[in-house]
Amino acid sequence: MKQDSKIYVAGHRGLAGSALVRGLQARGYRNLVTRTHAELDLIDQRAVREFFQRERPGVVFLAAAKVGGIAANESYPADFIFQNLAIQTNVLEEAWKAGVRELLFLGTACIYPRDCPQPIKEEYLLTGPLEPTNRPYALAKIAGIEMCWAFNRQYGTRYLCAMPNNMYGPGDNYDLQAGHVLPALIRKFHEAKARREKTVTLWGSGTPRREFVYSDDMADACIHLMNLPEQQLAAAFSPQQPPLFNIGHGKDQTIRELAEIIKRIVESDADIVHDRSKPDGTPQKLLDTSKLSALGWRPRVSLEEGLRLAYASFKMGTDPIFPGR
Repeated sequence: MKQDSKIYVAGHRGLAGSALVRGLQARGYRNLVTRTHAELDLIDQRAVREFFQRERPGVVFLAAAKVGGIAANESYPADFIFQNLAIQTNVLEEAWKAGVRELLFLGTACIYPRDCPQPIKEEYLLTGPLEPTNRPYALAKIAGIEMCWAFNRQYGTRYLCAMPNNMYGPGDNYDLQAGHVLPALIRKFHEAKARREKTVTLWGSGTPRREFVYSDDMADACIHLMNLPEQQLAAAFSPQQPPLFNIGHGKDQTIRELAEIIKRIVESDADIVHDRSKPDGTPQKLLDTSKLSALGWRPRVSLEEGLRLAYASFKMGTDPIFPGR
């Protein structure tokens, strides 16, 4: 990407999109285009078409999506599949029609089969059944990967797909029903400390293993990919493979171990108890990032450092229940 490239970041207020904006600005990119949901509803095809025809960006980062944890996915499966299919279909189609040749589509590690070998390689896509609790969302993201690959083959575009593992950081969703496990635990331990509660409840057994990547590391990886020379990028995958790259930290831990680290960082005295009536989800999700590593990228932020940064960001929020947060 050139420094004066006109870059549209879709979903710039979300966890991923806000990290991309920070990363781009830190690298000197100033010609950034953003729109709030109120300004541009990406589910509205006509509005998306008018936006692309008017703005004509040269590069697109598609980070807009409906996302959530197990509870949200189980409660609103129709919303998750419809909204994500509509967003990515509209953006990809109208971007191509407006002449966008370079685009990065953000997905998630839940696209991979529930019980595939660990660590998960990109080629494991579509080799087995998905995790039932997030199947609608995963299928939508798989369709987005297929669309990017199809556009590349038919139209000669350079549409890349980046699949980060469980992401966290500034701008995360701390809603206990809609949020993911890590921000939910930060909030639970913070509230337990403020209220002097004696326990914090974890869903499930606490034994599933998860890998977490700090949002600014994710953004750094995406920008790195978009700046790779064509020859180097083409060597990373064959025409018979989707343009897919895993983004992870390289290490995982159990949900119980994650909870213990967060408890220590928050300085909570609450005991951890398990609600085994709740689902565990996928047993393990550890990504093989050797393809991205071979292209010169490594994560910088450790889990401990990232959690401290995330908790500091959480405490700067404006939740009226807790003065000073």
